[in-house]
Amino acid sequence: MSELSRMLGCRYPIIQGPIGELNAPKLVAAISEAGAYGMLALGFSNASMAKKLVQEVKSLTDKPFGANLMLMNQENPQILDVLAEAGIKTITTSAGSPAKIYGRIHELKMKGFHVALTFTQAKRAEEAGVDGLVISGMESGGLRSRDPESSTLVLIPLVADNVRIPIVAAGGIADSRGYRAALALGAQGVQIGTRFLACAESPAHDKWKQAIVECKDGDTTLLPLDRMSMRVIITPKLKKEILDPGIDLPRLYDMRNLSKAWGSGDFDLFPASAGQVSALIKEIKPVKDIIEEMVS
Repeated sequence: MSELSRMLGCRYPIIQGPIGELNAPKLVAAISEAGAYGMLALGFSNASMAKKLVQEVKSLTDKPFGANLMLMNQENPQILDVLAEAGIKTITTSAGSPAKIYGRIHELKMKGFHVALTFTQAKRAEEAGVDGLVISGMESGGLRSRDPESSTLVLIPLVADNVRIPIVAAGGIADSRGYRAALALGAQGVQIGTRFLACAESPAHDKWKQAIVECKDGDTTLLPLDRMSMRVIITPKLKKEILDPGIDLPRLYDMRNLSKAWGSGDFDLFPASAGQVSALIKEIKPVKDIIEEMVS
């Protein structure tokens, strides 16, 4: 058994990529019930919200699950207390420096994996005392930096050769081929976002799931935002705007419209987030089937 598997306590070393707009206890529980590690997205939550979500998951499964904390959230100390009281053993952290919070995580007898987008971030996180790393290649969906980044194929072995803590591969993984490749590159497990976004149990709008299924090679792009970017599926409207030098995309696409767009399927208001791996996803399947194929 790998160190990652011992930390997670689940059957398979597969972690759900937490997506804040799809923070559904039913999906988290379904992933854990299928033998993987479901994850709540507590990025901008508070302690009472976190407690409610944790209780809902625990009412649906007795299997291990975790949560992701965004380090910019001032409520994290209180949220950590809630998670520890609920018996959650392993979490992930992202969007900030892990240096200050990991002392508290360890005081609570918990383990934490920090999400890193670059080799430099990975090394700094290891030095800060994290227990493991989620290494996210540039093909991943969701928020990215606006700096040059490497693909999963390059980044995983680069980090694996230079750190002593377990790493989890994220980005470009949707089936057994990607899963086995990640392990061969030096990861002890994988984090899956887009594939679970387009599953039967996902609360994502049907138009979002369909956009992923219909996505072809080259149909995603990094949409520039204020101080960051997000990988999204290109709409006909966005395709025209990208070619217009007079359009300021960060001004045009306001993240305050994100919830409305994703909840309604109005992707001209804000495009649907998804990774490049969307091109490999051809049908909506139950979580159990996705996981069983992945580890077959």
